[in-house]
Amino acid sequence: MSRLNREIRALLEQGFASLVLTGEISNFITPASGHWYFSLKDDKAQIKAAMWRGNNRNQSYRPINGAQVTVKARVSLYEPRGDYQLIVEHMEPAGEGQLKQEFDALKMRLAAEGLFSSVYKKPLPQNINRIGVITSATGAAIKDILTVLKRRAPQLEVIIYPAMVQGKDAHLQLIKQIELANIRSEVDVLILGRGGGSLEDLWCFNHEQLARAIFNSQLPIVSAVGHEIDTTISDYVADVRAATPSAAAELVSPNTQELHNKVTQLVNRLANAFKHDMSEKRAQALQLQHRLNLCHPRNQLNQKAQRLDELSIALQQAMRNSLYQQERTLNNLTPRLMRQSPDKKLTQASHQLAQLQTRLNQAIQQQLQQANNSLALQASRLDSVSPLNVLARGYSITKTDKQKVVKSVADVKVGDTLITELVDGTLHSQVLS
Repeated sequence: MSRLNREIRALLEQGFASLVLTGEISNFITPASGHWYFSLKDDKAQIKAAMWRGNNRNQSYRPINGAQVTVKARVSLYEPRGDYQLIVEHMEPAGEGQLKQEFDALKMRLAAEGLFSSVYKKPLPQNINRIGVITSATGAAIKDILTVLKRRAPQLEVIIYPAMVQGKDAHLQLIKQIELANIRSEVDVLILGRGGGSLEDLWCFNHEQLARAIFNSQLPIVSAVGHEIDTTISDYVADVRAATPSAAAELVSPNTQELHNKVTQLVNRLANAFKHDMSEKRAQALQLQHRLNLCHPRNQLNQKAQRLDELSIALQQAMRNSLYQQERTLNNLTPRLMRQSPDKKLTQASHQLAQLQTRLNQAIQQQLQQANNSLALQASRLDSVSPLNVLARGYSITKTDKQKVVKSVADVKVGDTLITELVDGTLHSQVLS
């Protein structure tokens, strides 16, 4: 299973480039490791996401549950559980730079498909007799185009295909007029454009459906949207990009400076080719970065860190549950313990101890009395056989100076000192014969 998850993770990370997504934050968790874990959801689906500490510590925006955010992320897989997830590299509140991010994401995707490739760009005809202009019939762009054409090549015929160039459904009208011009095939080249404006004003020219309609057009299309600093997806897909509507009119109209026009076209084609080549190089670099990430130990560390955070959260929850259960058990045992209090038993034992102490004292006194009586009896008996009583009747005991009782004259010799014990003292004598 671990090998399968590892292979699936490699496929996910190699198969998807960086994504730009917008959704609502939920289940936001910030463990002690500093990593962020949360879910990104919309009204129909959700996906788990992680933002490592190395990325989120530079974030000025702190997400909260329920917040709408836009993230730049890559798809990965958390191998221990087999869950696929987003690894978020950047985050900001939804709406802040959202259109720019959508523009960059669509640009990268269409470039990867080859819609910007110079291989598919059609050259402008050498001899242009009739020009089609797709724009607002009342805007400043059509006036600028007509003014330039009248000055440079008044003999050219101009067919206007009026369409909205701003608003929610404007791209649908632009697509319809491109398709109409291709069906009629009555012009040699098409100019698609409008005057300048904000990114929101020009947004219909960044629509994917319009980009594909431009790419599929059989007629060459010159994109002339906004001012020179404005760039749209239509500019990248079109066969030629003009800085302004007036510049587009100059490109499609012949004059004495034909060489200058050709140089301008070549420069534009070179710029488009360079942009496409840069897009391909970026895509290759991204693929190599994915392959490097698969081999980088940071990914394994991040996986382990995520698992550690998961176990830490589970451990904390288990400890809280255990403490709660022990507290409940303690609360249940406290009343029972109070009912089994030893105070009453100690009182009863104290009374019993006092009674036993009294009985013990009485028994000791009785034993002492009996011992005294027995001692007196034994003393009387001993006194009756005591040698002192014998001495009191006129008898004596003679000993040598070495305390040996003299029982026979053989026990002494001349000169020995004798000690005679009488009832009231002792006599010392010496043997003369």
